[in-house]
Amino acid sequence: MLAKEEALKAIAGCGVIAVIRTESSAQAVAVATAIKEGGITPIEITMTVPGALDALKEVGHLLKGTGLPGAGTVLDPETARAAILSGAEFVVSPTLNLEVIKLCQRYDKVVIPGAFTPTEILTAWEAGADIVKVFPATVGGPQYFRDLKGPLPQIKLLPTGGVSLENTAEFIRAGAVAVAVGTALVDRQAVAEQRFEVITERARQFIEAVRQGRQ
Repeated sequence: MLAKEEALKAIAGCGVIAVIRTESSAQAVAVATAIKEGGITPIEITMTVPGALDALKEVGHLLKGTGLPGAGTVLDPETARAAILSGAEFVVSPTLNLEVIKLCQRYDKVVIPGAFTPTEILTAWEAGADIVKVFPATVGGPQYFRDLKGPLPQIKLLPTGGVSLENTAEFIRAGAVAVAVGTALVDRQAVAEQRFEVITERARQFIEAVRQGRQ
């Protein structure tokens, strides 16, 4: 179990949260293994994965001492609590639910709610969000992050949705604390064909894109 500050440093330090959304818990664990080998250590298991809590526990064992297991697509405080009890060190939502934020604060876990408009983003931050997930980031792109950071420089922002190798560095330059990557990292065909080395290499490329963005 990590202290919240250590977990936040791990997310910011890596610069990438891997988002795993697969058809089975076994696939999720295999993908997480490949991603870890590629150097991405904050790994989010979405609650849409069948047997997600079991997968989260297995990924927690896989990452013990070396990474950060998290839960994604968390829509309510009950699911947040179940995820935390299954080992989640951070909890991510696609939407803003104030009760989820409160629950994560109670357990001293990193909470990353989803928001889009400046009002939603500030509401999430004032309610206690550690990072605010800007979703869908495809709508405004990196320029939207530059616009947000003008009046809201204190808020840690995480783009999700549409993040790719081509725009990761630009999101980082625009002020994102990190990026969250799903389909651009977890290639569905590679998963289906069990070519997990493809995902490992893609993870390395995303790490390099973040490094370029921070130069």
